[in-house]
Amino acid sequence: MTENKPFGLQLVIDAHEPHVLADWWAQTLNWTVEPQDEAFIRSMIDQGFASLDDTIEHNGALLWREGSAINPPDGSPTTGLRLLFQLVPESKSVKNRVHLDLRLAGADAAALRARLLERGASAIGEGVQGPHTWVVMTDPEGNEFVPD
Repeated sequence: MTENKPFGLQLVIDAHEPHVLADWWAQTLNWTVEPQDEAFIRSMIDQGFASLDDTIEHNGALLWREGSAINPPDGSPTTGLRLLFQLVPESKSVKNRVHLDLRLAGADAAALRARLLERGASAIGEGVQGPHTWVVMTDPEGNEFVPD
């Protein structure tokens, strides 16, 4: 058992284009894309620990190809919630077993859904439980979420 310290939580989402999807989710959640250290990446290439094939240029910066993370504005990458988008070769083929519920904090759900649709989300279903209704959406790579 570890000390009584809080743990951080990282949710990992598979993606074909992790940097593009991280940008999409950062904008959606009003979070920030975690910076990557370009000087460190170049140092790893210069020392032979990595190659240019391990990198990608995205938004004018040299980044690790394999992934990109986002953080809430007040969160820490080590003790808070972090979403990591990791590169995978296969496409999503079945329903997610886990999805994100976006807590709207009083925002207009219909207006938010309309903005998300304009930015590449899709509406794929609706649900009802008593007086509560929701719309199931997918991000541009097909990962389900509910703006609730």
